[in-house]
Amino acid sequence: MASLSSYICSTPIQLSKVNSSPVAMSSVVRTISKDFMTTEKDCSIRRTMLVGLGALSTNFLLARFTLAKEGRDKYKSFVDVTDGYSYVYPSDWRDFDFLGHDSAFKDRIAALQHVRVGFIPTTKNDVHDLGPMEEVIFDLVTNVYSAPNQKPTIFDMQERTIDGKNYWTFEYELQSSGYARTAFATIAIGNGRYYTLVVGANQRRWSRLRDLLKVVADSFKILDIKPAAV
Repeated sequence: MASLSSYICSTPIQLSKVNSSPVAMSSVVRTISKDFMTTEKDCSIRRTMLVGLGALSTNFLLARFTLAKEGRDKYKSFVDVTDGYSYVYPSDWRDFDFLGHDSAFKDRIAALQHVRVGFIPTTKNDVHDLGPMEEVIFDLVTNVYSAPNQKPTIFDMQERTIDGKNYWTFEYELQSSGYARTAFATIAIGNGRYYTLVVGANQRRWSRLRDLLKVVADSFKILDIKPAAV
């Protein structure tokens, strides 16, 4: 049974990136930014195999969310037992290569509607080791996810615990001149890795897609990686 505690902002947090961060950017955040922006993995062949494996596990994963049959038909699952994670994604999306990420799926027509997962090594054991949730998420959104010409806003932060592992999920918007994109991100630590899932869409489509994409963000789960046989 998953226990859930949540931090919900009474009003959206408007974030300024010029001399306004409440905390100095930590070395963890700097490492995340560097590694995710410079690391690229070509895993299209393995991902095709894993998508097939995920299809076998869809009913099992979706059962965790007690979705009705019509809800299950909206999603497929991706299970990566090698890298230790799983999640669901809209059933009409297709896989694609996203720079510096391990897996990704996008809408067949609107490419900006997509989900992506990446990870980097870490010596931390839990997201709480990164620092207070509000400060860590503030730093991530302002210093990692947003570009210099974008105005970031955080709408919501939530924490959940599943099988002893803690997950932070937050909703945020990045706005620039004439354009805005809204997304959910889920971060978690396990297997000596810092995992990040991001799923989002154009801000104009967000009100219609929000509930669909929240299921994706909440479905992310770390799987224990089995040691290789000697």
